[in-house]
Amino acid sequence: MLRVMVIGCLNVQAEYPIDVSYTPDEHFKRWKYTSYNFTMATFWTPFLIKTQEADPNGPTQTGLFNLYLDEPDDTWTTQISEFDYVIISAGHWFYRPALYYENRRLVGCRFCQLDNITDLPMYYGYRRAFRTAFKAINNLKDFKGITYLRTFAPSHFEGGLWNQGGSCVRKRPFMSNEKQLEGEDLELYMTQVEEYRVGERKGRERGLRYRLLDTTQAMLLRPDGHPSIYGHWAHENVTLYNDCVHWCLPGPIDTWSDLLLEMLKREGRRSYEESVERRGKKERMS
Repeated sequence: MLRVMVIGCLNVQAEYPIDVSYTPDEHFKRWKYTSYNFTMATFWTPFLIKTQEADPNGPTQTGLFNLYLDEPDDTWTTQISEFDYVIISAGHWFYRPALYYENRRLVGCRFCQLDNITDLPMYYGYRRAFRTAFKAINNLKDFKGITYLRTFAPSHFEGGLWNQGGSCVRKRPFMSNEKQLEGEDLELYMTQVEEYRVGERKGRERGLRYRLLDTTQAMLLRPDGHPSIYGHWAHENVTLYNDCVHWCLPGPIDTWSDLLLEMLKREGRRSYEESVERRGKKERMS
């Protein structure tokens, strides 16, 4: 049976599946596609690591979180072994205020605005979270699957931050020469890729395989793909910030699924060719 675990956020659908979730919590779902003998699961872990909400409001009204940077989140690491493919997907939650712990000791924070606590760059926690996630995968004795890293998808706020009037009103994609990956987006992307390379190298030592699902550049060019001011029904009288982080327009988000499907097909062909080669060697030796 083919099993795929999605860690973070990803959208995929083909036929009507059967819900085989082990919990009523909507953040942890499993669906079985009986016609294909295929099971897909999603595990909600926006920081990938062990997390505790310290204050539901926090200094920016988006919560304040305790992040235990060297401790993996066991809501997914304890269930990973039964899956053939694991997709790591995380990013924008690391913009939120957080307290950073290592060895259960507070070492600093990200924009916590608390006295006598060192303010560290967001990339500090981001790097260590990915490092811990990959280390957890590589340390699992029974996991034999393939790990995919879906790279960072940039937001497109213009004219201000999300809570300072920023918006995304463009109606067409950027041309390739109109936009470059730079600043925080570049730093986040490079942090992911660097930690991925380390995890891949160490995983290879015990026979594990890693693949890079690189969507960053493609998403950088799609400022038109966000809900923007249209994140609610027209008849609703609500006040929301302009959503330039999530994706709603058909096309951009579908690219992720198209790329993933092609990569899975290639893995299937590679596995078939390897099995044929092994059989040939065995026959020649017999």
